[in-house]
Amino acid sequence: MKSKLIYFILPLTAIVATSCYKQERNCKDFKTGKFEFTAEVDGEKKTSTFIRTQEYEIETFEGKTDTSSIRWVNDCEYILQKLHPKNMAEKKAVTMKIITTDGNSCVFEYGIVGDARKERGTLVKVGEL
Repeated sequence: MKSKLIYFILPLTAIVATSCYKQERNCKDFKTGKFEFTAEVDGEKKTSTFIRTQEYEIETFEGKTDTSSIRWVNDCEYILQKLHPKNMAEKKAVTMKIITTDGNSCVFEYGIVGDARKERGTLVKVGEL
């Protein structure tokens, strides 16, 4: 009887403990501003900076600047489309979804529209517009 009670109490405790934890998600704070994104490329850390307005995202990476239009799906999701793609890969739209926020940083998920593969990244808001 005691072992059956443990099998009931342990899962119930885990459910109660995790249901009380709510991740922060203040997506509106990340709709516009100046941002930095750092990623590891071929074992080396690379940083991209960008400015996001309601309609455009202007990114600078390794001295090159690209502009994309933004279509907001909701407060936490948007689609980027490069305005001047240089090849077929750049013509593909990218979907972005803010997963969690924490002060001036957020974790986001991104991938090519229609592709099941998604990557995650963290960006930091470094200023307002």
